Amino acid sequence: MTTPSASSASSGQKPSHTVVVHVNTKPVEVPAPKATGLEIKEAAIKAGLPIQIDFVLSEEMPNGRTEIVGDVDEVTVNPQSRFLAIGPDDNS
Repeated sequence: MTTPSASSASSGQKPSHTVVVHVNTKPVEVPAPKATGLEIKEAAIKAGLPIQIDFVLSEEMPNGRTEIVGDVDEVTVNPQSRFLAIGPDDNS
């Protein structure tokens, strides 16, 4: 017999916990402890940032480098997390 808390924990749903990160220097509330690139961009748009879903998202690492975060890539987020969202290149 399973308890309600055990069955809800195994249902695959993300916890309702959130954290504030920064996207293009603006505070954005995202799911925690992990969020996908798409979730981060959607949260930034909801927060009023002038970005679009097709923008390229990258995470600013503590060592000064950046790493691209794809829409389905899941990253661990915390209050120190910093992201950049820039428009796709149209140099064709």
